[in-house]
Amino acid sequence: MTLISTDPRTGQTNETSIEVTTDDEVAELAARAADAHRALAAHGREWRAGLLEALADALEARRAELVSTADSETGLGEVRLNGELTRSAFQFRLFAEAVRDGGYLEATIDHAGDTPMGPGPDIRRMLIPIGPVAVFGSSNFPFAFSVVGGDTASALAAGCPVVLKAHGSHVLTSQVSFATLSDAARQYGAPDGTLGIVYGTNAGATLVADPRIKAVGFTGSLSGGQALLDIIEGRDEPIPFYGELSSLNPLVITDGAIAARGDAIAQGLFGSFTLGAGQFCTKPGFAFIPRGAAGESLVEAMAEKVREAQPGVLLNSRISGSFDEIRQRLIDRGHAQVVAVGSADDTDGFAVPPSLLAVDAKDVNADVTEEAFGPLMVVAYYDDPAEIAEALTHVPQSLTATIHSEDDEIELTRTLVDTVSGHAGRLVFNGYPTGVRVSWGQHHGGPWPATNSQHTSVGVTAIRRFLRPFAWQDAPVAVLPEELREEYTAVPRRVDGELHLSS
Repeated sequence: MTLISTDPRTGQTNETSIEVTTDDEVAELAARAADAHRALAAHGREWRAGLLEALADALEARRAELVSTADSETGLGEVRLNGELTRSAFQFRLFAEAVRDGGYLEATIDHAGDTPMGPGPDIRRMLIPIGPVAVFGSSNFPFAFSVVGGDTASALAAGCPVVLKAHGSHVLTSQVSFATLSDAARQYGAPDGTLGIVYGTNAGATLVADPRIKAVGFTGSLSGGQALLDIIEGRDEPIPFYGELSSLNPLVITDGAIAARGDAIAQGLFGSFTLGAGQFCTKPGFAFIPRGAAGESLVEAMAEKVREAQPGVLLNSRISGSFDEIRQRLIDRGHAQVVAVGSADDTDGFAVPPSLLAVDAKDVNADVTEEAFGPLMVVAYYDDPAEIAEALTHVPQSLTATIHSEDDEIELTRTLVDTVSGHAGRLVFNGYPTGVRVSWGQHHGGPWPATNSQHTSVGVTAIRRFLRPFAWQDAPVAVLPEELREEYTAVPRRVDGELHLSS
């Protein structure tokens, strides 16, 4: 069976030469990844950093082909896709920097000697690669969270082979992306099996069930993530599953913020919830706005922009159909009032109009807080900030929360921080959550159902997901990794309780 590629702007489908991966082929890829895991262990951190940089260089070299292919399958446009590809290359280089730094290893040495509890053995501990990792690409980021995305970069940085599951919404992009990485890895001298790819839903399920896979990275729907969790729970050896799943990203605006910069907030909020046709995991989908003339003026300013906006192209027919169904449910069951709807689209593609709905904060319930993956926002009018806390009990916990307030509202801001911080993994002040900086300090995660882990999927500490702690007790020097030998000082280490910086 061969797969098809679809242009979401027109709905036109085209046959590809890509065939669904069979169970036997999945097993072979997993076996090769297991062999590669052992071979990668023979290479040091400097070699691995060089591999990551070689992969970044390869992405830049094939930029035009990658962007053109992705545009034909996503409709996201060359400007957006070029930016996303730049991000992917940057991620590989940032992880190369982190690998050379070595701080992520958490290297620790406790020398043998007397302790308050008697003689103690020599203990040396460090994080080591967990093993072959299955990475599932997402639909909405064909580069940054797919084949050439952060999960791939962080797993390789950890020293783990990666077997990718191509997303059905951009199979050609996945194919070209994989070829770019695998060709570069082979030219660099990486072991066979360092990278692999499978196509088809059943192949992805088979991959997760394979006993040689030791962790899974997934960005996608809550239902898709739950299906993979069910497979993992049925394995003889359950493994870590790192899923980024669902997020409504509530945003709170105060009276002071509206008075100081209401027009700018209206512009920024509209741009944020319609960016990429609302297909960002950090899209603010629910905004608390104070009732009154100023708040209503802000909402009307957004409404004017919505009415003038062109339809946003969604990535596939399933997402488009789901968006329409959820929007109608919010109106029918949640009793949300329609404030504004953008112009309709009469093509055969998957475009939908931006939509702005409104409710009373006192009436917020689960029926009006369902995530609509697309350009839709629900506004909740509040009379008293205390209503926000009650309403948030019905808002699913998210990747982000945002507060817009002014300096002379510091006590109110502190109260709002206490109210919303338990509902998200990143708190944004006077900005917008769309756009996730790739950096050392970033955290892209949150309480369930945003994610199911305490880790981030963006930034340097994303590498921690694909490492496991290991301790050597009274080990001969010859079997210790170099980072744990006495004379080695090129990484930060904690020795007998004292932190020693690298030199």
